[in-house]
Amino acid sequence: MSAYCDIAPGHPVHGPYHDHEYGFPTRDEAALFERLVLEINQAGLSWETILRKREGFRHAYDGFDVDTVAAYGEAERARLLADPGIIRNRLKVNAAIHNAQVIRGFRASHGGFADWLDAHATLDGRPRDKPAWVKLFGRTFKFTGGEIVGEFLMSLGYLPGAHRADCPVVARIAAARG
Repeated sequence: MSAYCDIAPGHPVHGPYHDHEYGFPTRDEAALFERLVLEINQAGLSWETILRKREGFRHAYDGFDVDTVAAYGEAERARLLADPGIIRNRLKVNAAIHNAQVIRGFRASHGGFADWLDAHATLDGRPRDKPAWVKLFGRTFKFTGGEIVGEFLMSLGYLPGAHRADCPVVARIAAARG
């Protein structure tokens, strides 16, 4: 099996994501929420399918504005389930709305989603490993199994493995981290 670093560079869909987002840190709440929603929706599908539908997701979920999505009711839920521009799966749609409500709550408890992630990045003085993250996400969010949590956290640099050590993107990620 090829590594993402072997297949993504130069690919019209995977390339830009690999080169400019995957593994890069972000503090932006909407960007974090988008990444979580996209990873949830990828379950059972190819990442290319999700990247091709990304603009549809952005439009359908109001630019991933957490407050807007957290306030969705039955009319918005029905609209999402009828939207061919996204993945029309009731469990995934319900998870997005629930998870937006959880993220909104992080503002009061931690200062925001990025701060919540940072507050849980270590466990007993060591970097939190994937099994511990999966357990935490399972208690906190909906529709966040091991693969979803692992990819979400790798995509943000909280877990290692986004890129091969010799991938040129690694240097750009290090520079972005400061």
